[in-house]
Amino acid sequence: MFVKQLCVFLENRAGRLNSILDILRDNEINIIAVSLADTSEYGILRMMVSDAQKGKAVLKEAGFSAMVNDVICIKVSHKTGSLSKVLDILLAENISVEYMYAFANGKYASAVMKFSQPEKVAELIEKDGIEVWSSEEITSMSF
Repeated sequence: MFVKQLCVFLENRAGRLNSILDILRDNEINIIAVSLADTSEYGILRMMVSDAQKGKAVLKEAGFSAMVNDVICIKVSHKTGSLSKVLDILLAENISVEYMYAFANGKYASAVMKFSQPEKVAELIEKDGIEVWSSEEITSMSF
């Protein structure tokens, strides 16, 4: 149910993002989804990639601060209110979304989410039949 996400901390200066993308490209790591949040001094780049562990290793080797963490990638149908229904289930259990980013793949919109209580979210997802992407599905996506 949990999938691996690659996170990179980078300084807010020209060329840093491009350097990361070049390293991933040169190591044949495909980016499936990406989110970049910044402050005036640094940014946090979160990515779903074809091989998060390899991405972490090659970026660390190049001097970047990178880590891999677990997130849930929920399949959300392209219908009005679909994401809201999922969040209503979580809100009823007092679960907070720490962050979220999304991408589209075929008939689904996909929400990558980090939660305050991931184990409880996993239970709710199973109980309520919420569809999620597996690691294998994520890493083999082609558009």
